[in-house]
Amino acid sequence: MTAPRTFFLDRDGTLNISPAPGRYVRSPDELTLLPGVAAAIRTLNRTGRRVVVVTNQRGVARGLMSLDDLAAVHERLTESLRAQGAFLDAVYACTHHEFACRCRKPQPGLLQRAMADFPDIAPGDAVMIGDTESDVGAGRAAGTRTVLLAEPGRASAADLVAADLRAAVDVLLGDVSPGGTPSRGLPPGQVRSGDVLPTSRDVLPKGERR
Repeated sequence: MTAPRTFFLDRDGTLNISPAPGRYVRSPDELTLLPGVAAAIRTLNRTGRRVVVVTNQRGVARGLMSLDDLAAVHERLTESLRAQGAFLDAVYACTHHEFACRCRKPQPGLLQRAMADFPDIAPGDAVMIGDTESDVGAGRAAGTRTVLLAEPGRASAADLVAADLRAAVDVLLGDVSPGGTPSRGLPPGQVRSGDVLPTSRDVLPKGERR
């Protein structure tokens, strides 16, 4: 099986330490990358893979953080990765209450929005990686392969269960050598963040952030 060209990644619990249940990463100082994450994404970058973050951030709808707070957290995420030679191609966030939209995972809206923005993404040539079954459900609904980050052997609807992002990338890439055409990635301080509701500004134009 060929290695996916696009990697959709969950954020909390996949890229950074997940906050306690019911809590959110509300400021840049609260974001800490998990071990091996930057190296895994750097490998994806060097092999020409597209890396897209898709994250549920209901704390905005609950009034616990603002869109500016969320943008600042994502800016810190991109800066932390760039400091280790890795980059993201896009970040999409659902900021709505549960059951209030089509983009909150396990709904596939965030992935579908990315596919609309990047028409060369083929669902069958993409993978969704995350630490919850909601991530798996979103990937399956969007038609991608799926990986659950959990203890190996755990029962899951995912196509693969891996201990962490680094392990998942190693399995999915196999013996793929560096090559392809790396995508440009987000410029420093710029994120593409938004939702899927038609009444909202879904993804920010280049050079804008909120």
